[in-house]
Amino acid sequence: MSFGETPITIIGNLTADPELKFTEGGAALARFTVASTPRTFDRQSNQWKDGTSTFFRCAAWRQLAEHVTESLTKGSRVVLSGRIRQHDWKTPEGENRSMLAVEVDEIGASLRFTTVQINGKRPAGNGAAGDDPWATAGGAAGSDAEPPF
Repeated sequence: MSFGETPITIIGNLTADPELKFTEGGAALARFTVASTPRTFDRQSNQWKDGTSTFFRCAAWRQLAEHVTESLTKGSRVVLSGRIRQHDWKTPEGENRSMLAVEVDEIGASLRFTTVQINGKRPAGNGAAGDDPWATAGGAAGSDAEPPF
């Protein structure tokens, strides 16, 4: 993570199955949305109450993208960490657009309410420190192309 980036950790549920696409350069990109809903216990009614959900648009790159789409489905409860990024682009009509999204660095199933089985080990040469998905994936902030989210 670079200096000045805004880190974030989110716990929530996928709102739909992750969508896997590939850039023109061949980099895998998984796009998905995570809903985080706070819950509080109401002692008067003796019940849990859901608060207002916050929806986070997320993107994972390369091998992480492929693992996300192979492992997670709609409703999966996840814990993820990443960075908030602002993306600016122009529509085909020439209108300026902007949005905030989360570039995912790490993601896994939450084990609070379920169990998972881990298959495989970390392959050599992937996820190396300094690996910048924006450098080769064409998704640099401030580009005129539509954002990867």
